[in-house]
Amino acid sequence: MKKTELRSNVAKLFAAFGFLPIALCLLQCTHRHATLKLKKDAHIMLIGNNLGSRMMNYGYFETEMQLRYPDSLLYIRNMSDGGNTPGFRPHSGRPSPWAFPGAEQFQTEQANDPDMQGHFETPEQWLTRHRADIIIAFFGSVESFDGPEGVQRYKDELDAFVKYTLQQRYNGVSTPQLALVSPIAFEDLSAKYDLPNGKRENDNLLLYTQAMKAVADSNQVLFVDMYTPFKKLFDKGNRQWTIDGLQLNDEGYKKFSLLLADAVFGKKKVKYDSHRALVHAAVMEKNWMWHKDFKMPNGVQAYGRRYDPFGPDNYPAEIAKIREMTAIRDEAIWKALKGERMNLDSADALTTQLPEVKTNYVPNGKDVPRYLYGEEALSKFRMAPGYEIELFASEEEFPDLEKPMQLSFDNRGRLWVATMPTYPHWKPGDPKPNDKILIFEDTDNDGKADKQTIFADSLHLPVGFELAPEGVYVSQGTDFVLLKDTDGDGKADKKEVLLSGFDDHDTHHAHHAYTADPSGAIYMGTGVFLASDIETPYGTVRTTNGGFFRYDPNRRKLEFAQLSVPNPWGIAFDDWGQNFYAETSGPAVSWMMPGTVKPIYGIFTPKSRNLVEEASGYPAACRWAHRR
Repeated sequence: MKKTELRSNVAKLFAAFGFLPIALCLLQCTHRHATLKLKKDAHIMLIGNNLGSRMMNYGYFETEMQLRYPDSLLYIRNMSDGGNTPGFRPHSGRPSPWAFPGAEQFQTEQANDPDMQGHFETPEQWLTRHRADIIIAFFGSVESFDGPEGVQRYKDELDAFVKYTLQQRYNGVSTPQLALVSPIAFEDLSAKYDLPNGKRENDNLLLYTQAMKAVADSNQVLFVDMYTPFKKLFDKGNRQWTIDGLQLNDEGYKKFSLLLADAVFGKKKVKYDSHRALVHAAVMEKNWMWHKDFKMPNGVQAYGRRYDPFGPDNYPAEIAKIREMTAIRDEAIWKALKGERMNLDSADALTTQLPEVKTNYVPNGKDVPRYLYGEEALSKFRMAPGYEIELFASEEEFPDLEKPMQLSFDNRGRLWVATMPTYPHWKPGDPKPNDKILIFEDTDNDGKADKQTIFADSLHLPVGFELAPEGVYVSQGTDFVLLKDTDGDGKADKKEVLLSGFDDHDTHHAHHAYTADPSGAIYMGTGVFLASDIETPYGTVRTTNGGFFRYDPNRRKLEFAQLSVPNPWGIAFDDWGQNFYAETSGPAVSWMMPGTVKPIYGIFTPKSRNLVEEASGYPAACRWAHRR
């Protein structure tokens, strides 16, 4: 028996009988001390799961790397995404989810056909186009929920990935240097929150960390043990390092980034730490732009099933432009290392000029379409007997009220509205998205809004939001976000990304129509053409096509109900907690009983003294007469 296998088996035995400190010592004491070699102009690619993906939200690792090696002109891109494994990396715009040939033999339960379509590049093509010299891979966390019985399969999959990767020449010259990074430990927050205490999770995480080390040793690649140092940090209990036991918080990623830089490239002091804030801002700006390329919102139009007929005309130039703008932000990072600020607007102006997008509207020769405002709009309504309609707030009076998406009332009678003028997606070269959540008040009780407060701005496509005692839950593309007003001024001043990995490949179908059930759980609809992979403290939630999410804030638990529904756009609950939903593509106002109204864009349950008795407390649906 090989020494590495003996150590792995002994560690499993110790862990099984409670000798966890000895197992941790064995794992740490046999840790490889070699580091990767870093040359000038090195292209470093990060791949893997949610642990790696969320690094983009914080930017600490790249900031540290750039500061440690200011003359190296490092090129760093993060290709990680929630739910990814060594061989299974799905994307809604790519028919095959497999990362390398033969990967389908390992994740057999994922080998179904979700009918993903498009020509989004494979992981291999991305790595080749970015000329990867160094690959840092984050795996093991997703797979650990398979328990002890899944360890051997994971080792086989990881080994196949490593062997395949080490045979490639992504930079066109040499095989890549590879580092395997283990998952972190699970933090016990059960004393504060209704979350798992992490005992079972850590037993499994240790097994999968040991498995990763065994594969790394057998293939002579660098292994980075992140389980052991974080288990020690968590056991101290002097501060909270994660938001839910699984996902690191801001302080957690600061610590993680330092440990990662040390383990992969060796310890090195930063020479010009006074430039850290400037460099970090430049890194975050680059990450924002890179995200709009690699995880392009509404990419279904650029390389998915909606590519024809307009995609070939509109999007190649936009993709070229955003990549040019991302490259400019690499230069901005290198300038920031010298304490200099780059004029991004001037540099962006020299990138590809986008062609004019021609309208497909054909005038009918009778009249010119125009948007109706105020009293003129009201005059066009035809009301049922006994009903009236009044104008509460208008874009004429409140210009921020542009493209309202969802509304809700709080218990103070204030109207909250999400707006999204950037729908259906941001266009490269335009100002950054500035969608908003607005609060309207009628301070003089005349039935019309006279005060507006911007609760949150700089959002991008808030297609759903819901009010809660702890803040406002908001849909933000790939992220499920909680916004908080900590000082009571009516404006959000704290943002927390609770979950990542939601699919916004088609923004029209992204997680939306947020509605709280009587328990306080948040329901969210999602439509077809999408495949979400969301890592949670309870395991990875994988979804394809239409259905409904349910998020329990108390347990930080996400569930998904898969329904045969293409595009749900409304959720409501009655006094008994029974849920109803509407959808736009068929005869659908649905409960667990027959019922149809066709077609529908919204649904809610009105209860008001202003309604006739027979209309109050029953689901009301908004019909449409012509699609767009």
